[in-house]
Amino acid sequence: MEKIALNWINGEWIDSGSYKDSFNPATGEKIGVYADGGSIEAEKAIAAAKEAHKKSGWRHDRYLRYKAINELADAFENNTERLKEILMLENGKVAAEALFEISLVAPKMRYYAAQALTEFGRALETKPGKFSMVLAESIGVAGIIAPWNSPIILMIRSLAPALAAGCTAVIKMPGQTAQVNLAINEIMASVTSLPKGVINQFTESGSAGAALMVESPDVPTISYTGSTPTGRILMRNGAANLKRFGFELGGKTPMLVFDDANLDLAVPTLEKAITVFAGQFCMTGSRILVQRGIAESLITKLSQRLQDVKVGPASDPTSDMGPVIDKANAERIDAVVEKAILEGAEVLVRGGKINTGSLASGAFYRPTLLKVSVQDNKLDIIQKETFGPVATVQIFDSPEEAIALANDSEFGLAASVWSQDVDLPLKVVRELEAGTVWINNWAVVNDEFEEGGYKMSGLGRLNGLAAIHDFVEFKHIFHATGIL
Repeated sequence: MEKIALNWINGEWIDSGSYKDSFNPATGEKIGVYADGGSIEAEKAIAAAKEAHKKSGWRHDRYLRYKAINELADAFENNTERLKEILMLENGKVAAEALFEISLVAPKMRYYAAQALTEFGRALETKPGKFSMVLAESIGVAGIIAPWNSPIILMIRSLAPALAAGCTAVIKMPGQTAQVNLAINEIMASVTSLPKGVINQFTESGSAGAALMVESPDVPTISYTGSTPTGRILMRNGAANLKRFGFELGGKTPMLVFDDANLDLAVPTLEKAITVFAGQFCMTGSRILVQRGIAESLITKLSQRLQDVKVGPASDPTSDMGPVIDKANAERIDAVVEKAILEGAEVLVRGGKINTGSLASGAFYRPTLLKVSVQDNKLDIIQKETFGPVATVQIFDSPEEAIALANDSEFGLAASVWSQDVDLPLKVVRELEAGTVWINNWAVVNDEFEEGGYKMSGLGRLNGLAAIHDFVEFKHIFHATGIL
């Protein structure tokens, strides 16, 4: 009998009675079956998390939280090989990308385990014999809605600070990664110090369960990673209960390359910024802004590198880039590119779907590079997130023009500046409307430092000390003792 990937709620394996198949995006072949959750599973998970928050002692015992979060870190680390294999099979990541994702999990959990011990309030004698204290208390049940593009680390990025704060959690995982979700659940179930009901996870191909989490008054905070349009819907639906939201949403990362940039360093990074995770990354370097004096050289070198990218299944160790998540997304990406070409974008590297040969059964999409005039900055290919291995090149003349082009976007998640000048990058960085900016680098994110977006790229911050703020309430306590 085929094993069904079940939901994990209140320490028990829960069947929904509704089943869907899991697929390998590189071949289209079925690799498993999962119990597709929904509002019933969400309801059970919320009830279990609420009970655990109230009765388990989790919110009061910071040493228990420290112990359990560290044990979770160990458990994930000990299952690196298993997680790598399932990410390659179901998520399409090549081996190096899968290992990279998993390598981020344990350090992040250990960082927040330490925060469970060191998070503190403050106290002050405001007037003689009159004392005020502020305590950071767990907000309650945290709802976490995770995406399919990097399902393990992007779920952990929200879960770790929530647990450190003393929250219990209800996690909605996507149907596209159901077998990955099962592996996560089995790893978490192995941690004996974790009280039942503290973590509850269900897989859902639809949105009914997630909608219930957002609308429920028993889930006071939601941490969501995904698209900006969905973020807007969640905020609207949670407004009746004044829901607290932490959002990391869409991005359209501008990569500003100045005339004095070292192209030997910049071009390989630009290639990776387009192709890592097949461009299915909120920080994909999809907008290349290059200064006129270096533009021809950059375009020639980058075009050649993108043409040389070997697209193939993760099972082939020589593959540079794997498939996108499914064929529907490959079709969607191609429609975006075709529309841009019809609207005047110049093709530098066409790339596109692979419809013939041994890869035709998979969801493969070759890298694409388009040149767009700065006068066409309002085209959808510039303004909307593509979420695939597609980038545009625009040529600018001055730092002021580059900044104006970069900021002419509803997004503000990240940006990258390339120059060997000592002062110019910092001057430019200060003017860019983005939550993370790299100088002569890309995609470096640290557990110790906050990450998040300006404008329509999000609310709040994950990572760093600030991440825990989405999961706590600050309580002021006043006591007048008088003095002797």
